[in-house]
Amino acid sequence: MKYSEITHFSHPQHKLRSEYTEVPFKCDGCKEVGIGSRYKCCTCDFDLHLHCALPSPSIIHPFYRKCSFQFLSRPPGNIPRFCNACEKDVTGFVYHCKLCGFDLHPCCAKLPRVLDDGDMKLYLYRKVSASCHKCGRKGRSWSYRSKCKKYNLHVACAREMLVESWHELYFGRGCSHATSHGGTTTFKKLETRIPSIKGTLENHHHSKSKAKKCCEMAGMAIQFIISAVLGDPTAMIAGVIGTLIRS
Repeated sequence: MKYSEITHFSHPQHKLRSEYTEVPFKCDGCKEVGIGSRYKCCTCDFDLHLHCALPSPSIIHPFYRKCSFQFLSRPPGNIPRFCNACEKDVTGFVYHCKLCGFDLHPCCAKLPRVLDDGDMKLYLYRKVSASCHKCGRKGRSWSYRSKCKKYNLHVACAREMLVESWHELYFGRGCSHATSHGGTTTFKKLETRIPSIKGTLENHHHSKSKAKKCCEMAGMAIQFIISAVLGDPTAMIAGVIGTLIRS
């Protein structure tokens, strides 16, 4: 259930309001990038993904039916931990299975099993034998694969594409930062374009026409996969992602 305003244990000073943004933000709960729907404290510039703001105390994931994942505000223990879905470090909010030692970012734990934009259906798998369009490797992390089985992207690769493009988000707060020139303050917008993988996709084909079609379809798939990884798997935000992908 979504609320217009909440009080959160991680930020008891002020209430957080629900809002929608087309600008990337860093979630102060899981420490990962987000876009679209969020809960925000305008006073402190504090942001949370929906899944981090309204977590379930415990979940059972269909990929790990014997595990019981508990929501924790910080990773357990003193050793580095990584998400079993995207292989990225866990540094904030996490779903942890004490019995198996598995960890999932809140957004990864809530990734939809099916992404459907009306023209294409993408299915989430724990492991896929086909090669990933981004890295060309098989296996690795969880993957989204199209119903036609032609398009496959690791969740890990989607994460890496985000980090490559939005690295600056990890070194500052907000959507812009100030620079001063002779007493005049200007604001420089953060780079938000996702690196194009057109060249990577074209390397898989000998025919230019076939490569173009593949790039178009894979590009559509990537829009929805990245929007899901960012915590808002909707057609609206996928369209925004599409504009960021294009160079």
